[in-house]
Amino acid sequence: MAWRCSGIGWPQGTRLAVLRWEGGRVSPLAVGRELGFRAEGERRCVGARGNPCPVGAAVSGRVTGPRCPDCARLDRAHSVAADTLADDPRTYRVYLAWFGPGMAKVGITAEERGPARLLEQGAVVFCWLGRGPLMAARRAEEVIGTALGIPERVPYAEKRAVRAELPGTAGERSAEVVELHRRARALDGWPETLEPLECAPVDHMDVFGLAGLPRATCVVTGLVDGGAVAGTLLAAVGPDLHLRTADAEIVVLDTRLMSGWSLVGAGPGAGLSVPTTALGTVSPGSHQEGLF
Repeated sequence: MAWRCSGIGWPQGTRLAVLRWEGGRVSPLAVGRELGFRAEGERRCVGARGNPCPVGAAVSGRVTGPRCPDCARLDRAHSVAADTLADDPRTYRVYLAWFGPGMAKVGITAEERGPARLLEQGAVVFCWLGRGPLMAARRAEEVIGTALGIPERVPYAEKRAVRAELPGTAGERSAEVVELHRRARALDGWPETLEPLECAPVDHMDVFGLAGLPRATCVVTGLVDGGAVAGTLLAAVGPDLHLRTADAEIVVLDTRLMSGWSLVGAGPGAGLSVPTTALGTVSPGSHQEGLF
């Protein structure tokens, strides 16, 4: 029986990620669980805004956004990130997220989503900066990013490269976020309609299963017809699953690569028979020179 994956999810009120499947089924992603699947046929566009792709277009097995050009445009047209919802009446929060030494970012998320956005990005530590209307939150994001020299995005390749070498204590991991929060609140240009929030760092080390995580040897770059991925789950971090295969290889699978495929179960011995690349290395702070 083939299932079609809808990606990873972090249900509110839980500390356990799940894989979502078309039809509403979910599979809990508990550390230590054996996972295995094999892709079948051709990858198809997942549609946009809850609607199926009208033509069921084929899409590349190597992209994390499994949509055809038309569906991608439709999805982007209703995106806060694309600044197409300036009149959104919801309350938004500005946050600081930390992924490793020298790797911090500033961002915004709808308050009703709670910490889901931070879990989805794989933020090891985060704290709230303020809350208020969308445009005030967006303005604060721009002011903070420019003044403090921190980006709005951190590439996943950089996040993955440091996960096995994170500081051992929560205090060490939160130190940069605490200092950035202090500096951000001292800036001129803070929007009047944005309510400031006290610094209260949240640590996701245990939630993700990062303690004692061995360094990955490779990263899956795409699925192929007949290709298998199987192993023991070591950690679930944002969209990424860290697995130990039957050959003791440590592999990272971005679950966004699973969406749009028909998948069937595979035993633990199926191992890894999809394209991969070696995990790169990143020097702490290398993409963010001059932060402190």
